[in-house]
Amino acid sequence: MGLSSAAAGEGPQLCVFDLRRGQQEGQELDKILFFHPADCPILLQLSVIGLCEGIITFARIFSPDDDCEVIESEKHSHVFYQAEADIWMVLVVEKNKDIESTWRCGALQGILKEVHSLFTMFHGPIRTLLDRQPSAELARGHLHTFFTDYLSDFNAGKKIQLPTFRDCLKERGTVQMLTISREVALEVQSLTTVLGSCLGNVMCQSLVLFEDLLVSTTLPPDDTLNLYTYAILRLTPRALLSNATSWSYLRKGTSVHAGPTSSSSNGTASVERYRSRSRDTSPGGQNQMHHYFRPLQREKLYKGKDGFVAAGSTTSEVRGAVAWVPILWFQQAEDRMHLCVYQHKNITILLLIPASSLINGDDGIAHVKRHLENASQNIVTLELKLSRGWGGENAYHVGGYRYLLVDPDRKVSRASPPGKVTTLSKDSLLSLNRLREEIDLEKSRAKRSDSCHDKDFEVCIRAKNNAWVIAKVIRGRELYMALEKAGAFSTD
Repeated sequence: MGLSSAAAGEGPQLCVFDLRRGQQEGQELDKILFFHPADCPILLQLSVIGLCEGIITFARIFSPDDDCEVIESEKHSHVFYQAEADIWMVLVVEKNKDIESTWRCGALQGILKEVHSLFTMFHGPIRTLLDRQPSAELARGHLHTFFTDYLSDFNAGKKIQLPTFRDCLKERGTVQMLTISREVALEVQSLTTVLGSCLGNVMCQSLVLFEDLLVSTTLPPDDTLNLYTYAILRLTPRALLSNATSWSYLRKGTSVHAGPTSSSSNGTASVERYRSRSRDTSPGGQNQMHHYFRPLQREKLYKGKDGFVAAGSTTSEVRGAVAWVPILWFQQAEDRMHLCVYQHKNITILLLIPASSLINGDDGIAHVKRHLENASQNIVTLELKLSRGWGGENAYHVGGYRYLLVDPDRKVSRASPPGKVTTLSKDSLLSLNRLREEIDLEKSRAKRSDSCHDKDFEVCIRAKNNAWVIAKVIRGRELYMALEKAGAFSTD
């Protein structure tokens, strides 16, 4: 099976298309909502999506209740994800003999799930955008800017570097929690109560992070995961430091992103044309055009002198000229909320205010900010206690082991520090990556045969370098380990 439609492209290809569109002959282009790279020839885009549509249709004949997930060919891997009803995302990656490019399809599908969840949080479901404007100009414009900014995190020179076998002890789509003492837990509870009462009788929601770890949340698990993911990408002190680096490059006239193509110009123009006709782009249909921004555009966000995260303009000498209180859509909580972000040293507080409760708009936001400033003593006290008890980046390191522990039901994970994982040999990482692929396949088979019960199993493999790689799944929880010094005690 050649799947030669992708052969002409260099690097990964990512496309989003709607099977309900472009069903008439000559209208096939209408089904394409996003395609990367944007300068890919139209005929090649149609060829890739036509092939993907054919695979989806063929797979449904034999398995109508299960979505097609992966198709492996001699030269390419096609990773599928049905993000919404009849809206598909497909990532096409080319196979080569370079061992450094070895990937795991489950990790690649995690990228598709993550970017769609983040997009929905800011812009609402893709189907809603298409129903609101059937020409799809608005949907295509938002998808282009959002997905392009997201993919910029994978830039390696002029190419995109997707997760490889070296990332096999990481789990995308999970939250990493901070373990705290009972004394600190009481301080967290006190702060959470203060944050929830910012608007009196109206209950506000919040997330509290220490460095890149979650301390507390009042949101449901799915919404917590989406907001936590965004915070790690763009809002924590470490992320904002990276933002500042991007800002300095731009001020010097060097772009950190690929230069604009004609397609990207058209994508941005689509949004602008729609904005000129309508002032309504929020997920719930409420006017928020004065808040319009690209949430993943790294150089736009920074921490202001008052501690609140604000949006600056790269074309202005005065930073902070743009108010930044975006409206987010939380599907599990079924509510639209304003996001207000405050930082003190290593603590990041994400305060969520129900959009329907802010009758006075910006005045209401200003009131909430004043209330948050009044809680500064609670925040200072909590940050001090967390810093004193924090063991640093190696706090959760277990001597001699390199591990990943995942609880899919709670969407929580814990792993060895990245610096420790880099000490593993290539053979150990490759073996563990292959083992994880086998576990993914086994979980998929078990789910199809009996979706109501989790299957427990354990696998131990001796790698070429005599290291042990281990996988254990029990009651849905997953543990992956690599042990290179099995014959001797090690504290490293």
